[in-house]
Amino acid sequence: MISVIIPKENIVGEMVTISEKLDVNHLKNSFRLKVGDIFRAVDGEFEYICKATVVEKKEIVGEIVEKNEDRFSKKTKVHSAIGILKNDKMDLTIQKLTEIGVDKIIPLMTKRGVVKLSEKKDKWDLIAREAIKQCQAVKMMDIADTMKLKDIDFSQYDLVVVPYECEEDKTIKNLLNGLEEKPRKILYIVGPEGGFDPEEIEFLKEKGANIVTLGKRILRAETASIVVGGILVNEYE
Repeated sequence: MISVIIPKENIVGEMVTISEKLDVNHLKNSFRLKVGDIFRAVDGEFEYICKATVVEKKEIVGEIVEKNEDRFSKKTKVHSAIGILKNDKMDLTIQKLTEIGVDKIIPLMTKRGVVKLSEKKDKWDLIAREAIKQCQAVKMMDIADTMKLKDIDFSQYDLVVVPYECEEDKTIKNLLNGLEEKPRKILYIVGPEGGFDPEEIEFLKEKGANIVTLGKRILRAETASIVVGGILVNEYE
């Protein structure tokens, strides 16, 4: 079903108004939306199934025929801190983590990171927004401001996981199987293309992070980010 994201102020009574130019053009020109057609709108909290009543050049109005609670988000929150990746690799990672259900992404500046960071936050937010529409989620992806490892508040997490190529024995499977209680909030941290500096790993251990292996193969940073995110999100559906 066609999905759009709307601000709460665009919902008045039983009517929903789409006024964002890109969304209006997309619905009209790509999907050929007409009066009477059904579309889906989300506001970060609820899902609205709507019937188009007005389709004009600058806005589309729909009547709410069904309002649903968020059925797509999970009780266990999964956050991902990622050493900022070069070129379109970060874009791809943000898109895929949004699709699989990671709740928050923290872009990390690390010792071995080589990215010259320009103003990318707006671009990342747009990528996540489009992925939300595609995967039929309700809640928005939260992309934090860029930070360093020392800036992370580790105390808010029940479980911190760090895949590291130099770890040989401890796996994610064994870690999760050994937990006595279901975590409510998980953070996993993936280094940049050059990996973590040993000092960073020691810092993470001091913060209580669980260093794990992803197997004998060395994965690219974007692959590791998606693999670990998928494991954790699906472990706690």
